[in-house]
Amino acid sequence: MSRSRLVPGAEVVTVPGRGLALRTPEGDFLRVSAPGGQGEATLLTRLAGLTPSPANEELTRVIAAFEDAGYLADEPEPPGWPDARRDVRLLGSPQLTEPLAAHLTALGARPLTADAPSAATGPTARIPDLSEGEPAAVVWCLDGPVPEGLWDAADRLPEHGVAWLRCHREGWQAYTEPLAAAPGDVTSAHVRGRRLAATPAHRELSAYWSGPRTSGAPIRLTVPAAALLAALLADDLHRWATGTPQRTGLPARRRLRRVDLRTLTVTEHPVLPVPAVAPSPKRDG
Repeated sequence: MSRSRLVPGAEVVTVPGRGLALRTPEGDFLRVSAPGGQGEATLLTRLAGLTPSPANEELTRVIAAFEDAGYLADEPEPPGWPDARRDVRLLGSPQLTEPLAAHLTALGARPLTADAPSAATGPTARIPDLSEGEPAAVVWCLDGPVPEGLWDAADRLPEHGVAWLRCHREGWQAYTEPLAAAPGDVTSAHVRGRRLAATPAHRELSAYWSGPRTSGAPIRLTVPAAALLAALLADDLHRWATGTPQRTGLPARRRLRRVDLRTLTVTEHPVLPVPAVAPSPKRDG
């Protein structure tokens, strides 16, 4: 007989004088129409996964209602990081790659930090060390804006079966971009194009990215801010590697996160690939 229990995040509470209520994983409360007295106790024991499905017809009906609504599930073993996707190459700022490496190691990945090409190497720069055993994923973290062309070569990684994830900082705002794992996924070039199209200050934003920029006292990433960015990246990588479904929010491969480094507030924005367009025809003369 089934020993399914409440899904993680769902909880049932006894409300004085009103019976049982379900708190959903989203934080909403729903009334539970269940038999009183010993029936409630049996139901709570069953929902905790401590007893098999009850034979009582009324309790069976209530259990079926929980299951139909998606609040019951068999308790699977937590997915382990598959060997074929364990090797992850980390590039960029040590302030971000070090906490990210710690998160990935704890989850079962095998992160390796490598030196990143500089902006001076141009758009044809190769991602270093790929010839020394191709990684399953490459993550590039910048503690500043992305120079023009720096990520052009890395944008082609999904075409070769290598997942591609990145983040960067612009002043007090940091951005974690969608993970690209296959041709047609969102790349850094797509994100730049969509952001320019979405703002009336597209000339100013383009100039800011290109530099030069005059600034005052430098912004230093705090330990909590760096840990938050690293945790967001590690979670995206773990879900991709293990195939863990995402139940709420925007799809990870179509989601741009903006993190306010002063308040550690995270907002999500949908982003789609930019369709290829034909080049403008040349004019005579």
